[in-house]
Amino acid sequence: MTKEFLGFGLGLRPPHYDGILDDPSGPAARVDWFEIISENYLVPGGKPIHYLDRIRERFPIVMHGVSMSIGSVDPLDRDYLKDLKALAERVEPEWMSDHLCWTGFQGVNSHDLLPLPYTEESLSHVIERVKTVQDFLGRRILLENPSSYVGFTDSAIPEAQFLAEIATQADCHILLDVNNIYVSAFNHEFDAQAYLADIPAKRVRQIHLAGHSNAGSHIIDTHDREVIDPVWSLYADALRLFGPVPTMIERDADIPPLADLVNELDHARTVAGAALAKAA
Repeated sequence: MTKEFLGFGLGLRPPHYDGILDDPSGPAARVDWFEIISENYLVPGGKPIHYLDRIRERFPIVMHGVSMSIGSVDPLDRDYLKDLKALAERVEPEWMSDHLCWTGFQGVNSHDLLPLPYTEESLSHVIERVKTVQDFLGRRILLENPSSYVGFTDSAIPEAQFLAEIATQADCHILLDVNNIYVSAFNHEFDAQAYLADIPAKRVRQIHLAGHSNAGSHIIDTHDREVIDPVWSLYADALRLFGPVPTMIERDADIPPLADLVNELDHARTVAGAALAKAA
């Protein structure tokens, strides 16, 4: 299994569509690839898919979903998977991802990324569902570690080990969200370094970085501000363990001008360069 280094990317957001297309030698020229939220482009026609088609001509695209509900006890949504597969055939993404979570019950979508009980039973359940999804899509997927605020009393497997077992047994990849590790480590009082140590390096194909809101007693993963220094430090630690991994910055609220996000992306390049040089 090889790990392709695609470079440094950003989440593709509507406020930046025109800037990306109208000024190709501007800030967008320093972006190596874009990640889309898959659900925003599942409706045929309209402006989103029009812009995506044009941006896809210039940049590699990866697809990131929020509705697979891989941990749910509901049957997999075959209509959703058909739409997802059709979008992938149109976009030809470098890879596709979703979250290690569940999003609804009895057909009702909560639109939240809800945590799983980390038990042997749920481990087997998720592994089989990942295999089914990959067979249907005809490609491996990436699963992202969630940010969480509550846990289950019957959880018996540390989250990182749970994710590692899924990746190994289902033969899928991992989207490692470094900010989510920081958030959950604070909320649940676990060791972020120990979390990284439990992740199999060869399975990590992408990294997310983002900002969050610290309420004092807990942290909420809000994606509405810049990455903070402790998360940058944890990112450097991750790269020293895993080597070069394609990295992107997520911003979903209080979205700044594209140039500001690209400057933050350049900082990711600087941090990565220093971390990898130190590891070497």
